[in-house]
Amino acid sequence: MTKPGPFQNRTPIVLASGSPRRRELLSDLGLTFDVHPSPLDEPSPEPGETPAAYVLRMAELKTLDVATRFRGATVIGADTAVVLGERIMGKPRSRLDALDMLTALSGATHQVVTGFCVVLPDGRTLSEAVSTDVDMRTSTEGELMSYIETGEPMDKAGAYAIQGVGTFLVTAIRGSYTNVVGLPVARVLEVLLASGIITPGRG
Repeated sequence: MTKPGPFQNRTPIVLASGSPRRRELLSDLGLTFDVHPSPLDEPSPEPGETPAAYVLRMAELKTLDVATRFRGATVIGADTAVVLGERIMGKPRSRLDALDMLTALSGATHQVVTGFCVVLPDGRTLSEAVSTDVDMRTSTEGELMSYIETGEPMDKAGAYAIQGVGTFLVTAIRGSYTNVVGLPVARVLEVLLASGIITPGRG
């Protein structure tokens, strides 16, 4: 999968995620890659584990799992969580769970934390967590229920998609927008460039 973009890869790239948002973000750069999500289940956060440590652990777990099957390729994986205070929000388990998450987020500022992991062809592993602050408007229960009925929240961390219908919930962000979508593109790009995995241009 490829389309015109400002970069090209020098090694095969595998995306260890089934997220359409992450596929689109990498594709927009002009990179060619295969998609092979990890089948591993995601364990819950451990007692006392920070959000950054948790998403890094999940990203590394999934990326390293896929990398064992694609030696010689660059494997990229990521995991995103929505964090409100001490509460780490993953994907909702039900519509009531989605309503509970969205109600808690309404009118508040939360953090979206994405951990990404890059396994290089030589086996080196590079990982990092990036955080973005997100301000949410105060929404009524009726508005939130109507949003849940669209079906969009059900496979999204924190039960909303900033790049989709859920854009109406967000009043401001401070930090990386693509991090909220699911991949901190600027930081991932820096890692790939510094490692010689990608180069500018199409020539």
